[in-house]
Amino acid sequence: MLFEGVLLPSTCSTAVRTAALALCTLAALLAPTTAHAAADPGDTIALPVRDALTALPVRDEERTGYERSKFRHWIDADRDGCSTRAEVLLEEAVTAPEQGANCQLNGGSWHSPYDDASFDVARALDIDHLVPLAEAWDSGASAWTAKQREAYANDLGDSRALIAVSAASNRSKSDQDPATWQPPSTGYRCTYATDWIAVKTRWSLAIDPSEQAALTDILGPCPNSPIEVALAR
Repeated sequence: MLFEGVLLPSTCSTAVRTAALALCTLAALLAPTTAHAAADPGDTIALPVRDALTALPVRDEERTGYERSKFRHWIDADRDGCSTRAEVLLEEAVTAPEQGANCQLNGGSWHSPYDDASFDVARALDIDHLVPLAEAWDSGASAWTAKQREAYANDLGDSRALIAVSAASNRSKSDQDPATWQPPSTGYRCTYATDWIAVKTRWSLAIDPSEQAALTDILGPCPNSPIEVALAR
């Protein structure tokens, strides 16, 4: 049965009340077969962030075997002389730096959204994996190939994956998830939670129960913004 362009499951076909149809439509939209579980790498999905959170698989995490060296970075994927770190700094600069030999960056300015701080020296910034490497390992990357982990660690295909931030805020965050760390700048937390969900969706990573609860709490006062994600791998 079609309702507003959505194919409803057979169990919904006898519903006659508008409220019942709306509930069935929501169930169909949130079912795994209509979320990213049925999509292929390279496909683009778009849905409200709370629906995206609901669609993520929930399971306990496992860190056995994790080593940071299993995620090779920073590479120069396009062989233009600039590493992934430099590419992010160039992309996120508020004032563009001068680019010298071997992609040496001079001048420029940046804003660190985690702590709402400004910098005019590139070396004062870290490039943070929004979803840390250890967190990715815990929630699915342990089963990936070395090439897949390298792609994750150098993901320039989604601007939410890597972010230039102050070294202090990055090291305070370390490998924590939103259950134990959130940006000191409270005005950035809605964006942080939304982008976290987008990255996990892009890479088909799971969340654990405490992470799910924290993300739900953060999103409580936030707009249910739509996210668009191109699935990786």
